[in-house]
Amino acid sequence: MSTPRPAVPADAEELVELRSLMFEAMHGEARPGPWRGTAADLLVRRLSEPERRLQAYVVDDPERPGRLLSCAIGTLEQRLPAPGHPDGLFGFVFNVCTRPEERGRGHARACLEALLAWFDARGATRVDLHATEDGQQLYRSLGFRGHSTPLSRQRPAADLATG
Repeated sequence: MSTPRPAVPADAEELVELRSLMFEAMHGEARPGPWRGTAADLLVRRLSEPERRLQAYVVDDPERPGRLLSCAIGTLEQRLPAPGHPDGLFGFVFNVCTRPEERGRGHARACLEALLAWFDARGATRVDLHATEDGQQLYRSLGFRGHSTPLSRQRPAADLATG
């Protein structure tokens, strides 16, 4: 059985590596670039906050200290209250990944269950995520269901290059 623990700032580089593996699984590639350093810096800062709004749970590699096998990362968001969401607290899971050679051993489930318990303890009334085909069975087994059709807007590529 996998035993997750809360991530600490020293885990930032490994969390970015797992995030890169997630993008590789989703898109067939994980582009290198400055995003990695920015993500690591952000993780160090956010994982150091006493009142965390970002939380990550990880499973350590028992054979290689400092190496992570799996993670689940999410944020607690304050939105305006609404019917069914009296405090306006929502969770968003944006990174669940297990190293390819370690998949199917319950690591992602253990990390995600810990993250969901963290959201529950803080009163989040809904938790959202974007799922790949590979992850849908896990998420559905933990109570996730389809929701209204999401729409997104992304800045045009030209703006991203100059912004």
